[in-house]
Amino acid sequence: MAPASDLTMHVTGFDGSAIEKRAVEEHLVERLSCADPSLWAGNEQDQREISPWLGWLRITERLRHETNELSDWGAKTSRNIDDVVLLGMGGSSLAPEVMAAMLPAAPGRPKLTVLDSTDPATVLRVSDAIDLRRTLFVVASKSGDTTETCALYATFRDQYIGQTGLNAGSHFIAITDPGTSLENRARSEGFARLFLNDPEIGGRYSALSYFGLVPAALIGLDVANLLNRAHEFSRISLTETDLQANSAIRLGLVLGALAKDGRDKMTLACSSKTRAIGAWIEQLLAESTGKLGRGIVPVDGEPISSPFLYGDDRLFVGIFMADEPCTDMESLARAGHPVIRLPIAEAYDLGVEFFRWEVATAVACWVLEVNPFNQPNVEESKANTSGLLGPQSRGAFMSDGSGTEVLHAPDMEGLSVVDTIKHFFDDAASTDYVSIQAYIDRIPAHEAPLRRVQAKIRDRTKLATTLGFGPRFLHSTGQLHKGGSNTGLFVQLTAEHPRDVHIPGETYTFAALIDAQAKGDFQSLRGKKRRVLRLVTSEPRRGLLELAGIVGSSP
Repeated sequence: MAPASDLTMHVTGFDGSAIEKRAVEEHLVERLSCADPSLWAGNEQDQREISPWLGWLRITERLRHETNELSDWGAKTSRNIDDVVLLGMGGSSLAPEVMAAMLPAAPGRPKLTVLDSTDPATVLRVSDAIDLRRTLFVVASKSGDTTETCALYATFRDQYIGQTGLNAGSHFIAITDPGTSLENRARSEGFARLFLNDPEIGGRYSALSYFGLVPAALIGLDVANLLNRAHEFSRISLTETDLQANSAIRLGLVLGALAKDGRDKMTLACSSKTRAIGAWIEQLLAESTGKLGRGIVPVDGEPISSPFLYGDDRLFVGIFMADEPCTDMESLARAGHPVIRLPIAEAYDLGVEFFRWEVATAVACWVLEVNPFNQPNVEESKANTSGLLGPQSRGAFMSDGSGTEVLHAPDMEGLSVVDTIKHFFDDAASTDYVSIQAYIDRIPAHEAPLRRVQAKIRDRTKLATTLGFGPRFLHSTGQLHKGGSNTGLFVQLTAEHPRDVHIPGETYTFAALIDAQAKGDFQSLRGKKRRVLRLVTSEPRRGLLELAGIVGSSP
């Protein structure tokens, strides 16, 4: 079947003739179809580094013949299971989360919970909500040794053995690359199933591989329908040289060309039915493009408002189901902002969107002349975290008696908390952006006031304002923050931990781990001369409401 979504991409306010001409002259489509690494690298050494990361281009053809077996396995395995808990980070977790949110659930199948946080409150909340005897854990890690995933696995394995006295292996399955420590663990500990993914697929390009399809099969989604639609679309994307008929290539050209022209804040305007896909696109685009002092800043979840609140650095992308209105985009287009509309014809065209955005991101990186598949700055924060995991020192806080305290504010010593927060934005340029980094439990009671803070900062500064929860954003936008242009103002929010959880086999707890991750990333940002304001609150919701009041008041 031909995916209807491919026929309905509309671009307003952009003349792409120059970049499209270059794409035709340099045989972009043909070279992408041949998995030619010279698209992104001029020398042979760099091309050799890119070559092993192009398996995502053909994964739909390879796996679509396995979908019936995968669905049968999912149906059999999920019997007598109430919950599937996915332990993974970034590319190993975001696609299944999107699928569970956007696709109709199968009756009688288990609920999927994605656990991608080291916040002890989050870990305890998930632990308290499940019956371990009726829960299947999916341990997903490409490298096999992701710090957060290993800690979560050790915790739930220990809990299961402690409660039942039985071997825990039958309640775990693993998805990883061949030859990893996770593969060895799955075999030695008798996991119920081991899936070895194509090692030539990077994490953020893995939505249509086992990392996305295995959790989908367990909760009863129609993986054959999803993958077949994606495959038909991939054939169009990798063969159609008429760029007006090739929406994936054209989308990437628009994203890259506008970013080079200064419109590097790609603002997603997702509808209520498509909202979940924003976090996945954010990770894919930020981690792929954000390096060498360049990059596209994806803005997900910022509420759309008056066109006059936005500067000339914005591009707006509306993603919505075809039966939903997209009226917010009209006023933006009339005000001169470039706008892309991407209606989705049917829910299972989500597979189309996965492949569309993977191609578009790779093409945007061709325009920006960066390697889409590496993440050179991600390891810095990890190294800093490892160095901090020992005796913890909270340091001295500035405080004026309020619920929010300033832990670190460069060049603002002696100011009150309120004045420090207000003055942090004073020297921002019109092309800067603000990144809110919340190392707290990701629950509605916290996200709602955080969204208010996001909107108030945007309204006050007229800067693109992003919001990410730690540590999950470290596996998505973290690369952009350190490797992209130095245009970010970073507001790091942390909280005290009234409850904690020890990590089996380690000398530290989850509270120590998430605090070290926050401090480690802070050190990495400061090492890159980024502007950072670090705040701590004793009670997150009260502190966030207070922060919203501060940033919303007059300077």
